Amino acid sequence: MDQPGALAAPLATLRTELSRFADARLPTADRWCVALSGGPDSVALTAVAAGLLPTTALIVDHRLQPGSAQVAAAARAQALALGCVDARVLTVTVGTGGGPEAAARRARYTALAAARDGAPVLVGHTLDDQAETVLLGLGRGSGARSLAGMARCDPPWYRPLLGVRRALTHAACAVLGVDPWTDPHNTDPRFTRARLRTEVLPLLEEVLGGGVAEALARTATALREDTAVLDALAAAAAAGAHADGGALAVAAVAPLPGPVRRRVIRSWLLDGGARGLSDRQIRRIDALVTDWRGQGGVAVGSALTRRRLVAARDGAVLVLRSEPVGR
Repeated sequence: MDQPGALAAPLATLRTELSRFADARLPTADRWCVALSGGPDSVALTAVAAGLLPTTALIVDHRLQPGSAQVAAAARAQALALGCVDARVLTVTVGTGGGPEAAARRARYTALAAARDGAPVLVGHTLDDQAETVLLGLGRGSGARSLAGMARCDPPWYRPLLGVRRALTHAACAVLGVDPWTDPHNTDPRFTRARLRTEVLPLLEEVLGGGVAEALARTATALREDTAVLDALAAAAAAGAHADGGALAVAAVAPLPGPVRRRVIRSWLLDGGARGLSDRQIRRIDALVTDWRGQGGVAVGSALTRRRLVAARDGAVLVLRSEPVGR
C-alpha cells in the first residue's frame, strides 16, 4: 500500500526510474515480465512494473535450499497481490558446470527465456549488484568486457534499476508494507559475491571514504561505452578476415590494433562454438598471430559433450578443430 509524504518517496523514485527507462528503451512494449526472486530488489521492481504495464512475474525455484517451493509460492502470491496479471513458478535443475553460482544463473536464465513468451524481461539488478560484478571481474583479471559489468539493455533482458542503490528498493518495500524474502545465500561466506557484498565493499567504502559503489558503476559505464565502439570496429574488420572452411586469415588480422584483433578472434571462436572464453585464452590465441614460433594450439571450452575445441595455426590461417576430451 502506498503512503503519502516523504515515506512514499522511495517508491515514487523507482516508478520514475522505470517510466523513464521504458520510454527510452522499451517504447513499444505493451506488456513485460519481471524476474521475481522474492527479495526486495525484485519485489520493488514488480510493484512499480505492475503499475505501468500488464506484468507477468516469473519465479524460478532452483531447489537448492530447504523450503524453496514455499518461498516460490509466497513470491507468486505476493506478485498477484501487487497487481501482476499472472505469476508463474519455474522449477529448474541446477547443474555443476562452472561452480554453483554460475550453474544457478545459467539454469535461471534458460528457464526465464523459455517462459517469457516473447515479452521483455525486467531484472532487478541495482547499482550495488553492478559494483559487485565489476569487483569480481577485476579480481579475476577478466578484461575490459567483464569490468564493463551488466548491460542495462541486453535483449530480452532489461535492467532498469542499475542506476539506483539497493537501499532504495528496501525502502520501497517498507512503503508497500511487504516483507520480502531474505536469501541466506546472500550472506553465506561460501559464495564469493556474498563476501564481496558483506566484507569487501564495506571495507573499501570505509578505507576510501565512501562513494566506491558509485565509482565502480561509473567505471562499468565508461568501459561499456568503449567496448561498444571497439566491438563495432572488430565487426567491420572481421567481415574481411574469414577464409575458406571457417578459418581466420592471419594476414587480415595481424595489422589490426590489439584490442580490435582480440575481439575479432573472440567473435571467431564464439561463432565456431567456443564457450566460457577467458582473457588469458584469447591472448594465447592472439600470440599465434603476433608471436608465431611454431607453438601448439590452445584448447577452449565447447558446448559439445565430451569434446573440446582447439585453436591452432595452420600456415597462413587460424583453424578451430574439435577433439575428444582427453586427447
